[in-house]
Amino acid sequence: MDSDSELTDLILGTAGHIDHGKTSLIGALTGTNTDRLPEEKKRGITIELGYAFLSIDRFRIGVVDVPGHEKFVRQMLAGATGMDMVMLVIAGDDSVKQQTLEHLDILRMLDLKFGIIALTKCDLVDEDWLDLVEDEIRQTVGDTFLKDAPIIRTSSKSGMGIEELRAALAAGAEKVAASNIANRQSAPFRMAIDRAFTIEGHGTVVTGSVSSGTLNVGDSVEVQPGRMEVRVRGIQNHDSSSEQASRGQRAAINLAGVKLDDIDRGHELAAEGHLVPSRRLTVKLSLLSSIKRPLRDRARVRFHVGTAELMGNVRLLGCEQVEPGESCYAQIWLSQDAVTVWNQPYVIRLQSPVITIGGGKILHPEALALKKPTETDLRHVANLTSDDPQARAASAVYLADDPGFKPSKWPRTAGVAADISMWNALIESGELIETSISQTRSVCMHRDRFEDLGGLVVKVLQRLHEANPLRFNHPRNLVENEFAWLEQKELLDAVIEHLKKQKKVIANVNSVQLDGFGPKLSKGQKALLEELLQKLHAAQMKPPTVKELQDGATKNKDSVGELLAMATENGDLVAVNSEYYFHAQRIEEARAKLGEAIKSSGGLSMSDIRQLLDTTRKWCVPVCEYLDETGFTRREGDLRVLAETK
Repeated sequence: MDSDSELTDLILGTAGHIDHGKTSLIGALTGTNTDRLPEEKKRGITIELGYAFLSIDRFRIGVVDVPGHEKFVRQMLAGATGMDMVMLVIAGDDSVKQQTLEHLDILRMLDLKFGIIALTKCDLVDEDWLDLVEDEIRQTVGDTFLKDAPIIRTSSKSGMGIEELRAALAAGAEKVAASNIANRQSAPFRMAIDRAFTIEGHGTVVTGSVSSGTLNVGDSVEVQPGRMEVRVRGIQNHDSSSEQASRGQRAAINLAGVKLDDIDRGHELAAEGHLVPSRRLTVKLSLLSSIKRPLRDRARVRFHVGTAELMGNVRLLGCEQVEPGESCYAQIWLSQDAVTVWNQPYVIRLQSPVITIGGGKILHPEALALKKPTETDLRHVANLTSDDPQARAASAVYLADDPGFKPSKWPRTAGVAADISMWNALIESGELIETSISQTRSVCMHRDRFEDLGGLVVKVLQRLHEANPLRFNHPRNLVENEFAWLEQKELLDAVIEHLKKQKKVIANVNSVQLDGFGPKLSKGQKALLEELLQKLHAAQMKPPTVKELQDGATKNKDSVGELLAMATENGDLVAVNSEYYFHAQRIEEARAKLGEAIKSSGGLSMSDIRQLLDTTRKWCVPVCEYLDETGFTRREGDLRVLAETK
């Protein structure tokens, strides 16, 4: 090759039962013994993850050696993160074993697509036996991504089949390179950390497989969860210093700005803002057909994603349990923060006994809680599995726990580019509804979520009407208090305006009511209302107080206040203040008399008005103040003049 830029970087992982020769085979391929711990060398088994590098044709391959012992499956899961292809290792003298099957299940759950099968220790048995072993292997992998994978017979001791294995790896690497797996170079940088340690004189170092993007010495990135800002001091890949780490490489990265105690396996190194921690994930969940019992709602599980192992509860959506071999939608409620993206694979294991039971894909990495999912909720969850990017984009907005959703979140929540033209198209079609909350800021909701909010407003008004059957409408601030959980009050205003256009509510700046709603009066209340109206009409401009009206009622005394308020809302009465209600006809007569008198005189004193209306100062003062407040008159010195005159 003329330059490193022409090389393609890929990650190869191993899988298989303990003592089937994974580490020895890697040693024969690369010349590297991946058992790095004294205990590993002493016991002859891989306990922690080991790493090696292999160059074949135009490929630089980082090799991850994972433990095969059942006690170290969590380490195996951490090592499987970022694999582009896998080498399933099976001993020729032992054939398929329990951990072979569990590793194979894990690889299926992690959505691996490419791999080969290495048959080791073939020098220890005859060919007839190997033929039988190969037949068993073919039956075992028949319904997996390895069904057509080549089976290469090898021996690490004699060198048998090593060149054929290299050729098979090269052919597999070509298939990977032709897929979209290797086309993540331009995506934001991301690397799940599988090891953290310190080097004297350098500080904290983390290692992992780079799953997307590129990192350069001097870059500032984040350690997530926790949003710890760090700077890249140095980079090593392929056992040598480098200025850059890219997708498909194993990398060791020296960080400034973080202590070793603050970072561990399970954390991720990512471009600033690319990952957002969450304890609630919406997922597609599939159970292995080999497990013996169904998984019930709220089951406690070990959740493996990236290099992290977290405890969580499974909340099944739309069902009470899922049977072995079946799939469903669910939410995972975690005990700690996780950082994930749309379509990222995960694996779940039982809390006890600790066995792998299933896995699937992340559908929404920071989703709204769906405690009692509706048909609409489930439809949008299903849309996140769609091949239509626009359908996924719209449903990601619906399911987001954030009314301030922006297109920049789409790559993480829907696997869609942050495309402003798609955003505008969804708004233009009415799929998304945008609401301005200031001159420079707006928020967006999915149409279905907007309609749901409208339904809640109607329910609140129905409840208020039922609790206050004598009221036509309700104070707007009382309705707003019912929606104090909304971060943006402007959203509620937009919903109420939408309901007004649909003629479902009548609203102004002060009150809200359901359209067509009228007070429901008993026979006694109707009689009392008629009595109150007659009494106030007869009182002319000297009405009794509210208390006097209550004292004068022989029945339904407690309804007097509500009946007066209802008659005021209906336009039969006028409340000049909290103490006095006047019949509306008497107020109109007073306005007419005062209008003519003020026009002819240029202004009237309080004494003039009192005489004109045949009342006393006790009633005249609140009436004049009411007429001032409503814009009919205004005060100039000791006189009242018409407000429209200048």
